[in-house]
Amino acid sequence: MRGHVKKRSTWQFVIDLGLHPLQGCPACRKRYWMEGEPLRRCPKCHGPLEDRLARRQEFHTGYASKREAEEELAKALASITYGTYTQPSKMLLGEFLKDEWLPAIESTIRPTTFLSYQSHVECHLVPALGRIPLQQVTGAQINAFYARLMGQGGDGGKRKVSPSTVRRIHATLHRAMKDALRWNRITRNPADAADPPRTGGEREMKVWSLKELKAFLAQERENRLYPLWLTLATTGMRRGEILGLRWTDVDLEARSISICQTRVLTGYQPLLSTPKTRRGKRLVALDPATMAALREHRRRQKEECLAAGSSWKDSGFVFTKEEGEPYHPERVSKLFIQASKKAGLPGIRLHDLRHYADCRIMPTVPRSAWLFPSVCRS
Repeated sequence: MRGHVKKRSTWQFVIDLGLHPLQGCPACRKRYWMEGEPLRRCPKCHGPLEDRLARRQEFHTGYASKREAEEELAKALASITYGTYTQPSKMLLGEFLKDEWLPAIESTIRPTTFLSYQSHVECHLVPALGRIPLQQVTGAQINAFYARLMGQGGDGGKRKVSPSTVRRIHATLHRAMKDALRWNRITRNPADAADPPRTGGEREMKVWSLKELKAFLAQERENRLYPLWLTLATTGMRRGEILGLRWTDVDLEARSISICQTRVLTGYQPLLSTPKTRRGKRLVALDPATMAALREHRRRQKEECLAAGSSWKDSGFVFTKEEGEPYHPERVSKLFIQASKKAGLPGIRLHDLRHYADCRIMPTVPRSAWLFPSVCRS
């Protein structure tokens, strides 16, 4: 790697990077260095492009003295030697996020995670920060962006986005900038200098008493979603896990359920995914009461299939509507809230039902015994 200093209006240094691939347009004679995905057409005249090698030089200007330029040249050559050199680039943050970062990570993360990143990029980051050059993004600009998101930057104080959502957007931006730093696109991560808003802390867990839980299940005994409520309370499954449950995952003979997939939301769109961790894929034991409820539910679902005829949608899921179509996760949560209000019980989240499966509630008594003692004795 070679370089030299020279003076024009100010002192500058030039680094000779050797031969680099580029795409040239024969029509308008524009040249584009290949730094990512190759271009299909010339951005200026839309003509065809030719691939070739050419000598590439980088010019760094604006130094007051020859000595200052020589010192910076030495630093640049050393960083090239150690693989930490960042080439000056006019790439915008929006171009990096949409054209380089998202395509690069799509195959390396879960589909739900990618769709979440994509939503943050397209709905928030690119519209607000996309026109800023990637190498010029600052922590102050990011903080101002967060303030605008929450309505504190000139829209009358009306809060637009919750602090928890802003923190998730910050996590997306921080991950993108971390990758840009790792790929030598930038010299530092500006998101490290940003201050995402604090949240209100963890939401306090609300749990019904055993008497209240029994009252709820007694009220819902004839409801077609009764087996779902009961399974949540006795197995500790999450909403996405139980709505992603298929009959092929249920072994009533072995009294167990295999949790292999989840049905989660990205935005408002349900999507099948796998559990986040290895521990998420697990075998869950069934108590007699839950097994009996699932057997009755399967019998009822078969009757609904016969009644629906050709309009039946064979989704394979355990918990479906009368025509076989799986429930939307948010619909199930709303039905649970409606049932809770009907029973006159304190409001809790659907997610809180799973805490009854924790043996720490009654550590010496099996859950089937304290929920259904008569079934347990039989």
